[in-house]
Amino acid sequence: MSLVATSSIVTAAREARAGAAAFNVIHLETAEALVTAAERTGLPVILGISENCIRYHGSLLPIVRATLALAEASSARVAVHLDHITDAALVREGVEAGVRSVMVDASALPYDQNVAATAELTAWCHERGAYVEAELGEVGGKDGVHAPGARTDPDEALAFVRATGVDALAVAVGSSHAMHERTAVLDKELIAALAGKLPVPLVLHGSSGVPDDELRRAIAAGMTKINISTHLVSVFTRSIRDTLDGDPALVDSRKYVKPAREAVTREAARLLGVLGAPAAVPGQSIAAEAPVQG
Repeated sequence: MSLVATSSIVTAAREARAGAAAFNVIHLETAEALVTAAERTGLPVILGISENCIRYHGSLLPIVRATLALAEASSARVAVHLDHITDAALVREGVEAGVRSVMVDASALPYDQNVAATAELTAWCHERGAYVEAELGEVGGKDGVHAPGARTDPDEALAFVRATGVDALAVAVGSSHAMHERTAVLDKELIAALAGKLPVPLVLHGSSGVPDDELRRAIAAGMTKINISTHLVSVFTRSIRDTLDGDPALVDSRKYVKPAREAVTREAARLLGVLGAPAAVPGQSIAAEAPVQG
């Protein structure tokens, strides 16, 4: 299937009442692991490249071009998306480099400025055929600037979507970025209210801290795109620690990175199955969460 549009994955998931999995790329090894997971399961995946990832690599083009190449060569349905981009210049550079999906993140600005900045970039992106996600109601834990416990107001969200023209909206419903334990409890009533009010798909950021059954319930309530990063990073790092603990003299990085890449592939494949299954109707029992592999 090769490289596909984020919109095609999100739209299909929304229609099926399933989740659209969006996993963050940290470096080439994680990108390879995520693409392999999609190929093994036959399920689509969205590869997110964050502004932090771009800064880590020193510039946008190397990691974007490598990720696009992996997607284009894959037999799976793989989309590439720029995640949490606060710098308008990076939005433009990414779209011009071939990325057709971006999260414009002006959520740290006052509401009116968020609307103005998001609307301007959304119009620019739409002129070039790019899909735009934005955020309203700050999600807790992001670099210490978002207030934990923040919630998105449905009426304000509708006004924001109408004013900006965005294609998807990340909402604050109880998750928090960079959680290392999967203990978050989401506001399913708010998710349902937002899903009923808004004409665009809902996006859940900070999903690493949300257990499987809670993710399923969120999808059943109306959530569509599910972003996961920290959880998979932890799987990668834990594998490397285990390998080096078992062989402290090991110096060839390929010998500890390869099993870490495989560990991420296994866990990403498992999560694709969790998110990609049609959501249960509200009130229906949900199977217990499977243990993390790798």
